[in-house]
Amino acid sequence: MWSVKPLQLSDFDYHLPKHLIAQRPLPERTGSRLLHLSRAGLTHGLFRDLAKHLRTGDLLILNDTRVVKARLQAVKDSGGTAEILLERVLLPSDGRLSASSSEALCQVRVSKPLKAGRFLTVSGARIECLGRQGEFYHLRFPESVFDFLQRHGELPLPPYIQRNDEAEPEEGVVDEERYQTVFARKLGAVAAPTAGLHFSDAFFGELREQGVNIAYVTLHVGAGTFQPVRREDLSTHVMHEEHYQIQPDVVAQIEKTRAAGGRVIAVGTTVIRTLEAAAADGTLTAGTGSTRLFITPGYSFRVVDALVTNFHLPKSTLMMLVCAFGGFEPVMQAYAEAVKERYRFFSYGDAMFIERNHV
Repeated sequence: MWSVKPLQLSDFDYHLPKHLIAQRPLPERTGSRLLHLSRAGLTHGLFRDLAKHLRTGDLLILNDTRVVKARLQAVKDSGGTAEILLERVLLPSDGRLSASSSEALCQVRVSKPLKAGRFLTVSGARIECLGRQGEFYHLRFPESVFDFLQRHGELPLPPYIQRNDEAEPEEGVVDEERYQTVFARKLGAVAAPTAGLHFSDAFFGELREQGVNIAYVTLHVGAGTFQPVRREDLSTHVMHEEHYQIQPDVVAQIEKTRAAGGRVIAVGTTVIRTLEAAAADGTLTAGTGSTRLFITPGYSFRVVDALVTNFHLPKSTLMMLVCAFGGFEPVMQAYAEAVKERYRFFSYGDAMFIERNHV
């Protein structure tokens, strides 16, 4: 077993051939493969086989955030071009995320840094730079950020997908539809909660008939999720901030599930971050908040018993979270097996189902 917590960045590296990075979704959402990690070891199957691993009374929790058209092409007031990518909409003073919020933190790709008081123009509308917060620019939009983006923005596919947002004529696959979960409801994400992309309405129906319960939380994934970890010593890494919301009925469902002996199963690392952040003081609490929770091996999980997740980038914070959840050595061995068996990686790739009882 791994006796010393692997808190160096290089511990989370692995070799991934470029051709295993999925560039397009499969024709069917549930058509991906599934690698199951349990006490018995590793087993291979299809995503539809997840139903065999779930039990009556289990509670499946998913992230219902919806990806916004978060990328904008702009012109500086000096005449140069700029690319804007939303990081997160800023909360008003009451702490509640509002669809009418007009200020946001954004990445801005420009030849020279922007200064406070300068403007960026998109389709004749001006966006004001109010200053900086770390690596992000604080921008004020002329209207609701979400309304502006939906009208003028582009879908921000992850940087490892080396093509534009497009349709696949031979298969009818369109990114604008497939880079959203079928249950996406609440605008605010820059990236999809990709473990949820595997689920279809029909599959949800099968799970419900089986006696599996389903609940939703919200965590708006920011562009910071794609930022590389730059420090070898992970104790010095500062996690990006993301907004989340948990409704009281979800907390009640979790408590009821536990009391009945069922399992709480997170669909995606974003759900784990949401639940664990809301239980940071030892008790899971409903409400709205923000989190910079950075989970690495040695973390003591309070809420989640099993995890459905995609395969994540080497040396990423998501890889570290999965290693913390499933055990460092078992997860690294699982990734080596996935590479050997030519699984498809990242957002449009295949999935894992990890049960904590093997650790």
